[in-house]
Amino acid sequence: MMWAVIISTLLLFGFGGVALGATLMAAGLTLFGLFVGGGGNLAIAFEGVWATLNNFAFSAILLFVLIGELFFASGLSTRSYGAVAPLFQRIPGRLLHTNVVVCMMFGAVSGTSSATAAAVGAAAYPELSRRKYHKGTIVGSLAAAGTLGLLIPPSLTLILFGAMTDTSIGKLFLAGIVPALGFGLAFMIFIAARTQINPSLLPKEYERLGLVHCLTALVQVWPLIFLMFSVLGPLYSGMATPTESAAFGFFMVLLLGLTIGDLTPTSLVPVLMSAMAKYGAIVFVIVGAVVLKTAVAMLGLPRELIAFISESGLGPYTVFFGIVVIYIALGCLFDGISMLLLTVPFIAPLLFGLGFDPVWLGVIITILIEIGMVTPPVGPNLFILSSIANNEVSVGEAARETLPYWLILLSGIAILTIVPEVVTWLPDKLLGSVAD
Repeated sequence: MMWAVIISTLLLFGFGGVALGATLMAAGLTLFGLFVGGGGNLAIAFEGVWATLNNFAFSAILLFVLIGELFFASGLSTRSYGAVAPLFQRIPGRLLHTNVVVCMMFGAVSGTSSATAAAVGAAAYPELSRRKYHKGTIVGSLAAAGTLGLLIPPSLTLILFGAMTDTSIGKLFLAGIVPALGFGLAFMIFIAARTQINPSLLPKEYERLGLVHCLTALVQVWPLIFLMFSVLGPLYSGMATPTESAAFGFFMVLLLGLTIGDLTPTSLVPVLMSAMAKYGAIVFVIVGAVVLKTAVAMLGLPRELIAFISESGLGPYTVFFGIVVIYIALGCLFDGISMLLLTVPFIAPLLFGLGFDPVWLGVIITILIEIGMVTPPVGPNLFILSSIANNEVSVGEAARETLPYWLILLSGIAILTIVPEVVTWLPDKLLGSVAD
């Protein structure tokens, strides 16, 4: 009965066009009204909301959103792309590899997939289309590589997962590094193989630059590298928490933007407004998710679900496979942050109870959310890149071009399930020096 109420409320409000935060809160309040009771019990839910929003880790979210917005608005992202591009001119796939590498580097600054895809795409698409690269291939590589921003620390998804499940954010950050590098390498191998098989995807003529020119151009990438170390250096040296590292990174990107970038005091206003709007949307969903999470916990639904699965004889990996299918289906309907906040209150206690490692699970859920970022009909990265391309590449064509990368991500989940040490090795190895 209680599960029927939850599902029906989510479907009713969700398909009715109600904002996700309001939908989650409506489901939680319905449970309180029908089963838990109001009064003091409802007060517990809103105390949980205050405790969650007062969590020191959550303040890092706004800071990382600001870092990404400022780096893009300052024009430093465009300069970084132009600096890295000459390095790949003689490799099969040529400048398409630049999309992957710069997206991974920018992911270490922004922490989000959409911001990474937008920032790098705004620099890459006009340049590569001018050089006569196949437009669909450009958009496909950018949409896929943009998803790596969710795994590369500092990741907003991993911060949220860690804060919601009391899992070490430092360990989560470390756990995402090796899978992210592996996916980036796999993307580049696919690009090289595909362009070798179909050379028409690349321009027939291209500029051959000498080593001196490449090294000279590479100097222009220093602001991005400096910012990466500004954010991650204090964190992994044990000198700062994720929030303190984010604050230092914000100060650095602001300083860089105002001195060597295109930022001015006047242009700061729309950037700050945009960041606050994005943060406000995230917080609204968090509030709804906490109310629903509290109701679910007070009713003991996760325990009932674990007991039901145990009695049904389903093995842990059978359950995990079913959850993977659910995430893929939800990826067709929700953006990444919404999907995370919608599912973690149910999924995390269930899989923790079945013996899955919290750090490993955080990375796997992040990859599943990455898949959702390029899954139509929602697929935020598809729409962002199609818009940047001035609709020269439709969302449908972008989805087709991204399909091979989608399969690579899905295959990666299978590999990480068979060999979980790929995820857990680095945080276990550096356990003593990880900043929580």
